[in-house]
Amino acid sequence: MIARTEIDTLVIGGGVVGMSIAYGLARAGQRVRLLDEGDDAFRAARGNFGLVWVHGKGLGNPGYARWSREAARQWPEFALDLVERTGVNVELSQIGGLVMSLDERELDARVADLTLIRESLDGEYPFEVLNHGQVRALEPAIGPDVAGATFGPLDGHVNPLRLLHALFQGFRSLGGETVGGVRVERIDHQAGEFRVVTAGATHTAGRVVLAAGLGNRELAPMVGLRAPVKPSRGQILVSERMQPFLRHPSMHVRQTGEGVVQMGDSKEDVGFDDGTSLDQLATIAKRAGRLFPILENVNIVRTWGALRVMTPDGFPVYQASSDCPGAFLATCHSGITLASMHVGPLANWILGGTEPSHIQTFKAERFDV
Repeated sequence: MIARTEIDTLVIGGGVVGMSIAYGLARAGQRVRLLDEGDDAFRAARGNFGLVWVHGKGLGNPGYARWSREAARQWPEFALDLVERTGVNVELSQIGGLVMSLDERELDARVADLTLIRESLDGEYPFEVLNHGQVRALEPAIGPDVAGATFGPLDGHVNPLRLLHALFQGFRSLGGETVGGVRVERIDHQAGEFRVVTAGATHTAGRVVLAAGLGNRELAPMVGLRAPVKPSRGQILVSERMQPFLRHPSMHVRQTGEGVVQMGDSKEDVGFDDGTSLDQLATIAKRAGRLFPILENVNIVRTWGALRVMTPDGFPVYQASSDCPGAFLATCHSGITLASMHVGPLANWILGGTEPSHIQTFKAERFDV
């Protein structure tokens, strides 16, 4: 068996979460190797909506609201860093985002939730409530069924494929090494060193970061941690290219820089089935058509399903192992939004810096209650 050494940190998982952490560690001067299972893995990164999103996040956990808010504020600097280092424009547009409601009851319930979050943050949680006319002033293509919307000024979206490409390119430019198509079979910890065994090779490092999404459930116990994650399927429809009509992204519909329209936001408990279903796709398409009648006769060119990585309460788990010092777990379902924090504050914590105060409630022990 080949032994591969001479690195400081092994990151396991090549999705947006793993790549963001690996990039941040390499940017801080670490010798980093990233192990990636490959395209056969259940990737949340392949099905996300590309949103940088704040408003609506953090109900029941003010720390998550603050973490998301700070992530959005750091995104412009993060995007600039990537384009300066790699030349890749991730197409960040951060002019605010909308969550549109199709009846007053739906709108009132959302406003009540947002108000609770804002109160938990002493008012430092910006959002606006818009009536139909105010939404139309922002987005003239909305349909008559739109009762109103909430508007988050910190929200926006990026091109997730460009983001992943930029992270890979930036990581490699900093001397980072990627090993693809490998599955971790075992992690041993002895004398302050981690030996990560894959088929045909053993990778040795002083630190290991588990960022393998749903795979963390099996990997975490190998280093004395726990990752109580399960899949939640989301389905997405993608239209043909259209003339630009939608400036602000929403939770249900967004138009990309190439002109295609993405429609989605389903949440299904179907285990590890990452397929699609006609009834759910029809529900998504129907809502999108009510929000924007221009979509009623558009051609759909692609559909897919992908599995989100969800904890029982929906909030992340960030944890250092007490049994195996130097092992860290990072799992969340908002990898795009939180990428700016994973590159900066989270990577700094992994390297021995102060743990960000916003994440101190994100330990797996909370599920023991």
